[in-house]
Amino acid sequence: MSTTLTLLFIGDIVGTPGMDAVAMFLPSIIKDHGVDCVIANGENAMDGKSISEAQLVRLRELGVQAITSGNHIWEKWHIHKLMGAEAMLLRPVNYPRENPGRGYITIDLGAKGKIGVLNVQGRTFMSPLDCPFKTADWAIQRMAEETRVILVDIHAEATAEKIAMGWHLDGRVSAVVGTHTHIQTADARILPGGTAYITDVGMTGPYDSVVGMRKDVALRRFIRQTPHKFEMASDDVHFSAVLIVVDALTGKAESITPLTYPEFSRNAGDNH
Repeated sequence: MSTTLTLLFIGDIVGTPGMDAVAMFLPSIIKDHGVDCVIANGENAMDGKSISEAQLVRLRELGVQAITSGNHIWEKWHIHKLMGAEAMLLRPVNYPRENPGRGYITIDLGAKGKIGVLNVQGRTFMSPLDCPFKTADWAIQRMAEETRVILVDIHAEATAEKIAMGWHLDGRVSAVVGTHTHIQTADARILPGGTAYITDVGMTGPYDSVVGMRKDVALRRFIRQTPHKFEMASDDVHFSAVLIVVDALTGKAESITPLTYPEFSRNAGDNH
């Protein structure tokens, strides 16, 4: 078994622009960094809401081994059948058990070992689901029977809740990465117990937008305080992810590196 494993987690893939960015950048990242396992959050892949079967198949062909999600995954009815049929597509583990799908998976990499992936959703400013902390404890206890290398996607609105989950799981999992708010945070670090942490991985999608939505539509919603149809943006597309190197035997993280391709320019207009 290799002494280290390199994990790549791709931030929320938004719409066709986000899918195109994954297709453009992922193959070279896997090759250049010797990535052993790729995980992506795909809850916004289908025009900003949910994911299609064709998109799931495409991500698998590109090398993605697990797809996490969140509250928006349920906004297309077909997802119930797809979630039940595809083991690699995860829903937050703390949704009621009557829903289809599963909240965690163990990926077998053969001689390289196994990697556990857990998807959990926060409750602050979101739906009142089962306790994400206690449910994560339950799932991690079961996953730890197979592997010490575990990555957790905490899909949450409140930064405080994500940070609390990082501290709660420090030393028990390899990484806790935040999704949902679509803006990559500047706090990537290794916590004292050996858990890699970042509050939000960021968005893989169009940044000439308001977190993926056309600017004019988003502004009308904020200014008028009335509903307006969600419409996807398309320009200034970036790929956001984190690269995490983990000791395969102990499960402790050795490094976490945020990635953004292409990098953002400080000069207005240079990214278009």
